[in-house]
Amino acid sequence: MKKPSATTGLKWDEPLLWEKGQSGRSAFSLPARDVEQFAVESGMEGKGPDFPDLSEPEVVRHYTRLSQWNYGIDAGLYPLGSCTMKYNPKINEAIAALPGFASPHPLLPEQFCQGTLRVMAELERFLAEITGLDAVSLQPAAGAQGELTGMLLIQAYHQARGDSRTKLLVPDTAHGTNPASATLCGYQPVAVASNDQGILSAETVAEFMDEQTAGIMVTNPNTLGLFEENIMAIAEIVHEKGGQVYCDGANMNALFGRVDMRKMGVDVLHLNLHKTFSTPHGGGGPGAGPVCVKQHLEKYLPVPRLVEKQGRLSWSSDAPDSIGRMHGFYGNFGVMVKACCYILSMGAENLQKVSELAVLNANYLKERLKQTLYLPYDRLCMHECVFTDKNQAECHVNTLDIAKRMIDYGFHPPTIYFPLVVQGALMTEPTETETRETLDAYIAAVEAIAKEARTEPELLRQAPTASRVRRLDETTAARNPCLSG
Repeated sequence: MKKPSATTGLKWDEPLLWEKGQSGRSAFSLPARDVEQFAVESGMEGKGPDFPDLSEPEVVRHYTRLSQWNYGIDAGLYPLGSCTMKYNPKINEAIAALPGFASPHPLLPEQFCQGTLRVMAELERFLAEITGLDAVSLQPAAGAQGELTGMLLIQAYHQARGDSRTKLLVPDTAHGTNPASATLCGYQPVAVASNDQGILSAETVAEFMDEQTAGIMVTNPNTLGLFEENIMAIAEIVHEKGGQVYCDGANMNALFGRVDMRKMGVDVLHLNLHKTFSTPHGGGGPGAGPVCVKQHLEKYLPVPRLVEKQGRLSWSSDAPDSIGRMHGFYGNFGVMVKACCYILSMGAENLQKVSELAVLNANYLKERLKQTLYLPYDRLCMHECVFTDKNQAECHVNTLDIAKRMIDYGFHPPTIYFPLVVQGALMTEPTETETRETLDAYIAAVEAIAKEARTEPELLRQAPTASRVRRLDETTAARNPCLSG
C-alpha cells in the first residue's frame, strides 16, 4: 500500500470572502436599465452592505475548495457501521425533486394531491409486504421517533387490557437510543447481556421476563453485526408472559427477501427509510422512520391514517384508540418518494440481491482483516463486522489512532467505540454497493496502518497529518463548547 504523501489533502489557506477581491470586480452582468431613474428616499441613503467585489472564478473556487475539505459519499467509501445504506441512486433524487412531488403544500385539499397520497399508500403496502407485517404508519420522522412510536403502541396495547407494566428488556447489543425510548414511555430499561457468541440466549431472557415486563427491544441483526438466532424462542417466552416484541429494523438491508418478521415473532418494527431505502444516512438531512405492526396493534397507530374508498384516498382521524399524532402533517414526504422509487426500480429479486451482497462484502472484510485486527466474534456476520484494537494495544496504539490515520490514507474512518460491549471497537459496514477493488484498497490501508503501529507508533498518534484540520482536542471541545456562529 502506497504511503500517503505529505502533500495529500487540500491544505491551502482559504480566506473569508470579505478578505478576498478588489474594488470593481463583478461575478455577474446586469442588463441595461430600462426604467426611469428615481431618487432614493432619505431614510434609505448610505453606503449599503459591505459586500466584497469578487469575480465569478473567485466565488466558484471559494465554495468548491470549502466543499473539498470535507468527505462525502461521492468521494469514496463510507464504512460507518450500524447505519446501513450509504449510496443513493441519483435518479431517485431527481424524481423526488420533480415539481409535482416537491411543490405541493401539505394543507392542499385531498382532491388536489391524490398522486402524492397514492405514493404514500403504495409505500405502506410495499413495506408491509417486505416485512411480513399487516399495517404501516409513515408518520415518524426518524429512527428514534419510530422507536418511541413503537413503545407507545406497546404501552397502549397493555393499557387497553388494564395491564400496568413497569419494565422493558433492552439487550446490551441493541441500538443506543433504545433505553431512552423505553424511559420516555415510563418504563424502566432492564439490561440483558448477550452470551459468549454475541447474541441473546433464550435462557437469559427467561430469567428477566415476567408479568411486570412490557416486552423486549431487539436489534436484529444486532450491533455486533450478528443475527439473533434465538429470536423465535425469545419471542415465544415474551409472548407467554403477555409481553410484546419490538424490533429495531435499522439493519434491514441484511434481511431483504430472507426474513419474515411475522414468523420471527416480531409485533412491531421500525424501519429507517433514510438509511436502508435509498437516502444515505448522515448530513443532517430529513429522515423517515415508519412503523410496521401486526394486526392487533393496528388500531393504536398514529393518526391521521390513509384510507381508500371507491378509488379515492383521504386522511382519517377516526381512530379512538390511536396514540395520536407523532409528527407535524404526515412525515417527510421527499424521503418517502425516494424509498418508493428505490423499491419499484429494484423489485423483489434485486432487493434480495442487496442483502446477499451486503452480507458477502462484510464477510469478505472480516476474513481478510481478522489476522490484522482482533476479531472478538469469529463467526458469520451479517451486514457489518466489528474488530477491536487489542492487537495494536501492546504498541500503545488505540482505536482512535487507527481511525485518524485512515484519514491520511484517503478513507473515512469506520464507527469507533461502538458497540459498547466490545472494548476499542472498530465497526465497519462496507454496504452492498462497494466493489471488490474498493474493499481491497481499504484492506491494504488497514494492513499498512497495522504495520505502522508496530514500526512507527508515534506516526499514528499524531495522525491525521494530511488533512486540512489536524486532531482536535475533543475533551476541551466537550467541556467548553463554542455554541455561537
